[in-house]
Amino acid sequence: MKLQEIYQLVVKLGIENDLRGKKAVEKNLKRINDKYEKLSKDKKAKFDKEKLTNPYSDSRVLHESKDKKEIKKIMVGIDMEAPELLLADKLGVDLVIAHHPEGIGLAGLSEVMHLQAEVMAMYGVPINVAESVLKPRISEVSRGIAPINHQRAVDVAKLLDINYVCFHTVCDNMVANFLKKEFDNAKDLEYVEDVMDILNSIPEYKEAVKLGAGPRLFAGSEGNRAGKLALTEITGGTEGSSKIYSKMSQAGIGTIIGMHMSETHKKEAEKAHINAVIAGHLSSDSIGLNLFLDKLETKGIEIIPCSGLIRVSRNK
Repeated sequence: MKLQEIYQLVVKLGIENDLRGKKAVEKNLKRINDKYEKLSKDKKAKFDKEKLTNPYSDSRVLHESKDKKEIKKIMVGIDMEAPELLLADKLGVDLVIAHHPEGIGLAGLSEVMHLQAEVMAMYGVPINVAESVLKPRISEVSRGIAPINHQRAVDVAKLLDINYVCFHTVCDNMVANFLKKEFDNAKDLEYVEDVMDILNSIPEYKEAVKLGAGPRLFAGSEGNRAGKLALTEITGGTEGSSKIYSKMSQAGIGTIIGMHMSETHKKEAEKAHINAVIAGHLSSDSIGLNLFLDKLETKGIEIIPCSGLIRVSRNK
């Protein structure tokens, strides 16, 4: 496969696995395209045209090598920066895939957070309320990212002339959809401990337990009834607003499943009487990456996992 084929495939899979549904994503893309067509010539020249086909601004090609050769060997990890790029060059790797965004992908991280409001609406939180609560947090994240040296690792990739990409929300969508199916198909799911049992049966989480980073209950009790489950904190860029939990409770949500949770968010979840099951950060990221890597594996591409990736193939 060529680099652009891999990029197009992951965006396609990200859209297909989006919790909002493919039609909703395509509707949003059409809205962006319609707005673009109305821009002046000068503003069109400045517009990031990748946004016309890729709805996930944190998932991008960061550098494409000059030779544009076939991709046969890739190195993949959660955080792939200068040290990993140097190692990849030494090992003769054709492509480095980072999960967490770098370069322009990191600069655009806050833009994918709007996804969270639409997912909240699916679970019963009024969209106007979800958007209003989330907006200040999106602004906060944007300001926090602004001074970061986004291009540091990208510049290393350019000097080495090695293909370098970051696939963030596209893969988070895959793990979110995967977990949704697991819970939708579960039988006798009544208590929080049942939620924990399901998570602990998944290979990546099993391995994470051995590493001391398995699923944990941050708020609530395993003996509590789970109530309405919501996968509101698996995809959508980064942690949302701590003020959303009271709105979730009003919408009838009893248990949330997330990747990670700050102390402030934990306390707010407790106040709202919501059980917060934290599946695990790197292990959850690994599931999303693995579901994508399985597709590349069937194409004969050699995969070298590193930097926190718990590689599990479901092709076997």
